[in-house]
Order: sequence, then C-alpha cells, then structure tokens
Amino acid sequence: MKYALLIYGSPDHLAGKSEAEVRSVIGEYEAIGASPGVLGSQQLQPATTATTVRVENGDALLTDGPFVDAKEYLGGFFLLEADDLDAATAMAARIPAARMGGAVEVRPVVER
Repeated sequence: MKYALLIYGSPDHLAGKSEAEVRSVIGEYEAIGASPGVLGSQQLQPATTATTVRVENGDALLTDGPFVDAKEYLGGFFLLEADDLDAATAMAARIPAARMGGAVEVRPVVER
C-alpha cells in the first residue's frame, strides 16, 4: 500500500541551529528519501508563497498566502510504499520534523 507522509512544521524550526546541526537534519531527510520503499519526496516553498483558489458562482477567487493562519504548515512530503500502517508510521517517526515540534500525518493513497 502507498502512504503519503505529510510533513508539518514551523517555518522557523531550524532557527538558532548551527550550520552543522542544519546539515545533520538535512542529511536525515536525504537518508529517508534514499530508503527502500520511498517512491518520491518534495520540499515545498514556504506557505507565504502559496496562492489559495476558491470558486464561487463559477468565478475563481485567488488569495495570496495559505488557506488558514496556522502555527504549523505543510512543508513537504514523502511517498512511501509500505506493507502496512505500522511500517508507514515507523518511517514517519524517523522524519526530523516529528521530533522538532512538528508532526507527520500518515495518509493512505487511493490507488486505482
């Protein structure tokens, strides 16, 4: 089964970290990306670069910025092929954001 590991964190989660600490965290993300079963991953630009689209009465309404003002924002994801939810959550627990004040949402992917 495929799972999306959606990574939520604070935009400033690396603030105050030394260059070596930042490199170490980046190395952890890269190691997860190279792990068996990981089909892909992407880091997203900051939420401040988002454009939110709504359609009302057939008209597209665009708003600069994220949909809601929140403490944590979607910052990236991994797409994982795993045997079961336990394996997916074990991989999610390795993601640095999960221990650095953020969260990782594990969601099964609809496969057709």
